[in-house]
Amino acid sequence: MKHLEIARAALAMLLLGGSSAALAVSCDRACLEGFVDRYLDAVAAHDPTKVPLAKDARFTEDGQLLRIGDGLWRTLRSKGHYRLFVSDVPAGQVAFFGSIEEANRDPEKGTPALIALRLKVRGQQITEIEQIVIRDEKAGARVDGLTVNPVYLQETPAAQRASRAALITTANKYFTGMQQNDGKGDYPFADDCDRLENGSRSTNLPTPTGQTRPDPKTSLNYSGQWSCLEQFRSGLLHFVTRIRDRRYVAVDEERGIVFAFGFFDHSGGATRTFQTPDGRTVTAGPVQPWTWEIAELFKVEGGKIHKIEALLQRCPYGMNSGWSTWAQGMSDQARDVTMSSR
Repeated sequence: MKHLEIARAALAMLLLGGSSAALAVSCDRACLEGFVDRYLDAVAAHDPTKVPLAKDARFTEDGQLLRIGDGLWRTLRSKGHYRLFVSDVPAGQVAFFGSIEEANRDPEKGTPALIALRLKVRGQQITEIEQIVIRDEKAGARVDGLTVNPVYLQETPAAQRASRAALITTANKYFTGMQQNDGKGDYPFADDCDRLENGSRSTNLPTPTGQTRPDPKTSLNYSGQWSCLEQFRSGLLHFVTRIRDRRYVAVDEERGIVFAFGFFDHSGGATRTFQTPDGRTVTAGPVQPWTWEIAELFKVEGGKIHKIEALLQRCPYGMNSGWSTWAQGMSDQARDVTMSSR
């Protein structure tokens, strides 16, 4: 019987894809989220030896390949209060949105900031570190005062869970629908869809006292007072010319959350003038070439997007993530990189 159990275990390992997959599964949700805390504590201590790192661990910050110990490693003071995890146990990856505090000119004070972080864990060691640090004091303070929406912590009933591929497909419709937005796409938004960007609500805002709610059929600019669906159906986001390097890096199937990194390009120039779905000619969007470097997550249930949260900052136009080839970085095709073997 013992030999039979060993044989079954060996077969299970092969079905999982070999030893690397088995090592990934060995770190559960609590383990992965613990690695985020251990990592940030090591960064705040400015000491890479305080966290288990693979010998060939790779580290990027804001798209730049750096030596571990550089960048935020030199300036982080402490973790903040806002902590949102997307734990992908089968892939051995965890993504994280959080508020942090960086060094200030005054040694007794800190400066609020934000971090979007991805860690890959193999064999109880970190093999990949990818982070975007949004050094915006107001946004940092704003997010630090927020409470994580409890919907992100709720598990989808097992019988209603979508597959990894289906969750990514639904989330990717958001990017496809915004790129060269024409108001006629497949927009899978639930009625309660809402979006936060750097802690600010960008949908369903109340109409200010004394003002009239903009009409999507006559407005020249999309409005934060509109719902997710109204914004997309307006066609007024057409000036987002390309959403590229769409890297899906963590999928939490139990909670129905998808986490992606990407870049939003605005070419400027003639692309700013376009026609709305009802034929009106509109000019909108950045005048010069502009790129947002973005980390974005989606809560998906029943094939619909219910909540969206993003951390973003401006970066050099056409910049690469540091994790893609040039061709991949320029492509608008979705890439599921959750199960890569590194």
